[in-house]
Amino acid sequence: MIYMLEGKLRSVGDNFLVLGVGGVGFKVHTNKQTLAGLPAMSEPLTVYCYTYVREDALDLFGFREEGALKLFELLNSVSGIGPRTALAILDLDTVPNIMAAIIEKRTDLISRAPGIGEKTAGRVVLELQNRIKLPKANALSQSMGVNAEVEEALVGLGYNRPDVRKVLSEVGAEKRTLEERLREALKMMGRRA
Repeated sequence: MIYMLEGKLRSVGDNFLVLGVGGVGFKVHTNKQTLAGLPAMSEPLTVYCYTYVREDALDLFGFREEGALKLFELLNSVSGIGPRTALAILDLDTVPNIMAAIIEKRTDLISRAPGIGEKTAGRVVLELQNRIKLPKANALSQSMGVNAEVEEALVGLGYNRPDVRKVLSEVGAEKRTLEERLREALKMMGRRA
């Protein structure tokens, strides 16, 4: 199976990219976070891939980091979670924060992904919590919880959710409390306007 592709970015869609490799264009489905961090067109790009084979389809799912691919594969192994749902979970936050939420049994954070209810989030936690190892999981899951609250507050104020998530990923780790993160995120959103 295909594990990694190196080539040049040829085009980008809503939920995929096309990577040109040796005269062949590979359509690679991916999450919004990966799409947001892509280089300019015709620039070199490496994508770590998961080949999804079904009776009626052969799809590639890819990510810029190997850690995202590994978490995607774990999520995809949970009964009731398919590739599209796994992508939605990966868009919740950074890979370490999602892993921490699973380890800390934070179904409230996992269920924020579209198409994931409390029951499915519980199954993700149950099936994966012992398969993931991550130091400082408690601190990371608390950070993810604070980010979720800040995100909802900013979306409630009328800001675009993808923009809010991007800004929150750039807020420094030294800003730990809800108030500090909200204040810093508002400053950063104001600079972008």
